[in-house]
Amino acid sequence: MVKTILLVHGAWGTPECWAHFKSWFEAQGYTVVVPTWPYMDKPAEELRRNPDPRLGKQTIKGLVDHFEAQVRALPTPPILIGHSFGGLIVQMLLDRGLGAAGVAIDSAPPRGILPSMTATRSALPILMAWRGWSRILSMSFGSFSRTFANTLPTHEQQAAYDRHIVPAPGRIYFQAALGVGNAVNFKNPQRAPLLLIAGQEDRTCTVSMARAMLRKHRQAPSRTDLIEFPARSHWIIAEPGWEEVAEKTLAWVKIHSR
Repeated sequence: MVKTILLVHGAWGTPECWAHFKSWFEAQGYTVVVPTWPYMDKPAEELRRNPDPRLGKQTIKGLVDHFEAQVRALPTPPILIGHSFGGLIVQMLLDRGLGAAGVAIDSAPPRGILPSMTATRSALPILMAWRGWSRILSMSFGSFSRTFANTLPTHEQQAAYDRHIVPAPGRIYFQAALGVGNAVNFKNPQRAPLLLIAGQEDRTCTVSMARAMLRKHRQAPSRTDLIEFPARSHWIIAEPGWEEVAEKTLAWVKIHSR
C-alpha cells in the first residue's frame, strides 16, 4: 500500500493551506510532504510584504518541473493531491507518468477545457490587470470573499484571508487562459488513476468544468472518477466539512492507487 502523500497547494496560498489535511493524513499513518512553490519559501507575512521578484516570471512548466523534482526525490511514487492550480499541476504530473494516483480538488483546467462564465468573471481582475503577464499580483479581500470562500461568514472569510492569502504570478493565469504550457494527453495509456473533486458552490473552478475534465480524462484506460460536494466553495480544503473531503479522498486512493 502507498503510504506517502505529496500535497500541492494552489496560487494565492502556501503549504499552510493544507494544515488540516496534513495532520489528518498523518494521523492515519501516512508520510505527508508539502513542498512550497519556487521562490515562496517564506512566511505568508513576508511573501505579502516582500515577494521574490523572480515569482513574476514563473511559468506553468516551471511549476510542474519543480514538483516533478520533488516527486522523483521520494523513495517510492506518492499519492499526488492538488488544490486549484495545484490540481492542474497534479494532472500534468500524472501525464508525465508520475504518482501512484492523483486527486485534483477544485482544479484549474488543462488545455481543452473551456472555463465557465462564472469562472471567467472570477478571473477578470487578474486577466485585466495592467501588464499582469509579467507582474506579481495580489488578490483583494473582495475577490477572495466572492470567488474563493463565498460559503463562509464574513468574519471567517477575513480570518482565512489574513492568514493564508499571498501574491501570485500573473503569468500562469495568462498562460492557462491562452492554453500555453498546460496541455495533457487525455488518452494517455500510462496515466495513474485520477479522482476529481468539485465543490458545487465553487465560483473559481466550477463543477461544470470538473464534469468536462471527467469526460475528457475518461478517454484514457486508467480509472477516472468525480466526487461532488454540495454547499462547498473553492476553499473546500480548509472550510468547515474538510474532514469529509479528506475521508473520501483517502477511501478512494486506498482502493485505486497503483
